[in-house]
Amino acid sequence: MSQSRTFHTASSKKLILNCNDCIIGMQQIPRQSVDLVITSPPYNLGVKYSTYNDNKSRDEYLNWIQKWAALVFECLSPNGSLFLNVGSAPKDPFIAMDVAQKTATHLVLQNTIHWIKSISVDPHHFKNKIPGNEAISFGHFKPINSNRYINDCHEYIFHFSRSGNVSLERKNVGVPYTHKSNITRWKSVDSDRRCRGNTWFIPYKTIVSRSKQRPHPATFPEELVERCIRLHGINRIRKVMDPFMGIGTTAVVCAALDIDFIGFEIDSAYFADCLQRVEKRLQTESRNIFT
Repeated sequence: MSQSRTFHTASSKKLILNCNDCIIGMQQIPRQSVDLVITSPPYNLGVKYSTYNDNKSRDEYLNWIQKWAALVFECLSPNGSLFLNVGSAPKDPFIAMDVAQKTATHLVLQNTIHWIKSISVDPHHFKNKIPGNEAISFGHFKPINSNRYINDCHEYIFHFSRSGNVSLERKNVGVPYTHKSNITRWKSVDSDRRCRGNTWFIPYKTIVSRSKQRPHPATFPEELVERCIRLHGINRIRKVMDPFMGIGTTAVVCAALDIDFIGFEIDSAYFADCLQRVEKRLQTESRNIFT
């Protein structure tokens, strides 16, 4: 049974959360009314969701990808962006590329970002800035019981747009120059800020109990969502959409940043968690405003 719940931010921005199939829901959204889509659909890798079957045939799965991508195209404004998070598996390394190709039948692939979830750094590359001689690891990865494959420590974020020519606010997620002489060396540089590039190291937060702290088996971090929003340009966004809302990470970030949002989640248990998380974040933001 479909449900819908609307929350309001302190400045009366709307967060519309729907327990509904996004294929049905997106058909009701006015054409070109969404400026930013941030989402992560099921990867068809056998993830144990609460109700969704993540073991479809390849053709069935990719036809479904193409179907909802066509609806995203209809919803997306001329200068809008889709940030599509997709992972793969050692046994199926091409699945993410297949999803990107199907999406590209409707939208243009403008950038490919690599979400690095875990990385190991060797101190000798950093001229004594990192103490010791042993490699230092950051982030967490899921071990695999195989001597054929190495651990998969990254996922893709494919940035699509309608034309491939959407301007981005690159310095909004930029980093300072390591060598400050670059600030005066190049005429195009006007501040101590450069593009971060297409590798984003964003680790998962360490959890004690998956059922309590991460009840959904395939979430992305809030920081990843916020970077996508700021990269696109927060002042250019009328509305953000997430067709595969899960437990509401994109909605929670929009609540914190005071942005209109609409999302869809087909699983009623995940939808209930989403409602709780959004309500809690709005209460937190309200306390921050009035204290």
